Amino acid sequence: MTHPAVPRIIELASPLAEELKLELVDAVFQTNKTPPILRIDIRNPHGDTSLENCEQMSRVLEEKLDLTEIIPGTYVLEISSPGISRTLTTDREFITFKGFAVMIETFAPYKNKQQWQGRLQHRDETAIHINNKGKAIAIPRELIAKVQLDDG
Repeated sequence: MTHPAVPRIIELASPLAEELKLELVDAVFQTNKTPPILRIDIRNPHGDTSLENCEQMSRVLEEKLDLTEIIPGTYVLEISSPGISRTLTTDREFITFKGFAVMIETFAPYKNKQQWQGRLQHRDETAIHINNKGKAIAIPRELIAKVQLDDG
């Protein structure tokens, strides 16, 4: 069932997306999460949707949402697109997606595992740090084959 605030959010967000030459594809407000998550999906009808498109939309929408107070209290705003690569490679992506669920695959087993899941904390020169059910894990970078956002 759609959250009652979603139609107002779409009404507010659609013109903002159009100003940025983007299209609002979907909006979902997940109140079963702590804090609740407002996920807005956008697409660039003129080409691939970039991380920069998502960042721009996030900035303008966050400002408007804060002014209107459609959503009382704390929430997390996620702007995404099905066109964005789910694989993280750049420092900027690791900073942008801090706190998001990720899946890490290693070339060789690390602590008897080749697949790790958790919330991305950060990446430094030696390791990628995640939080798995409250446990901090640092996986050495030289062992990492792939880091991708985990929708599961």
